[in-house]
Amino acid sequence: MLLVIDAGNTNIVFAVHDGTEWRGTWRLATSAQRTSDEYGVWLEALLTRAGISPHDVQRTVIGTVVPAALYHLRRLCREWFGVEPLVARASLEWGFSIKTDNPDEVGADRLLNALAAHHQYRGPLVVVDFGTATTFDVVDEDGSYIGGAISPGINLSIEALHQAAARLPRIGIGRPQSVIGRATVPAMQSGTFWGYVGLIEGLLQRIEGEFGKPLKAIATGGLAPLFAEGTNKFLAIDADLTLDGLRLLSERNPAPVLPRDRTRLIENE
Repeated sequence: MLLVIDAGNTNIVFAVHDGTEWRGTWRLATSAQRTSDEYGVWLEALLTRAGISPHDVQRTVIGTVVPAALYHLRRLCREWFGVEPLVARASLEWGFSIKTDNPDEVGADRLLNALAAHHQYRGPLVVVDFGTATTFDVVDEDGSYIGGAISPGINLSIEALHQAAARLPRIGIGRPQSVIGRATVPAMQSGTFWGYVGLIEGLLQRIEGEFGKPLKAIATGGLAPLFAEGTNKFLAIDADLTLDGLRLLSERNPAPVLPRDRTRLIENE
């Protein structure tokens, strides 16, 4: 079985694939201070509950945009599962070209989304990932990654509005019943939701115009279903896109070899 670990700024997702289907998916709040033993105890209990033995895990792959979390996630794979993890980075074999000025600067999650989206839907396309940041990633006809756009995530925008304006409360995210709010909170909800829909539609239109050809739009991330309700721009909503990207990347690259002197290697990282 394959254990995939998708470490984002807000959550870390652990999932197990048995070669045919996903056997379990679990989510944990991201914390750079959480140790490998904390991960291990928590994850072992969930695997057992799902009828999976830790000894069944033969490969692991990590994709992270939080460098500080990588140390303990590596130790988790080595010490609890006895395998060396494959870590997603631009230098691996992706099966496509990364046509940006500095490929090493591209977040692993963006490349993983591009890989999975082209495999599933075929380019040209653009992936919109609703995470801590909202990213727009463009894939051309042959699957090459050509860049995109990054905007603040909706939760960041709401928190910034609350922090910067003393009289504006912190609000939840939801689709308001009307665009014209007749009180402060409905007005904030309208501006947040419909303003974000406008950002999505506007950026998709400009990206497609610059690309010069129609692009399929694929949505992923936790808030994708909510914002897909407010626009008809998306061909599909795919919650497992990043996880599928990790699985596909693992299939394309040889499994790293677990070093004999694990302690020395960990100390040097």
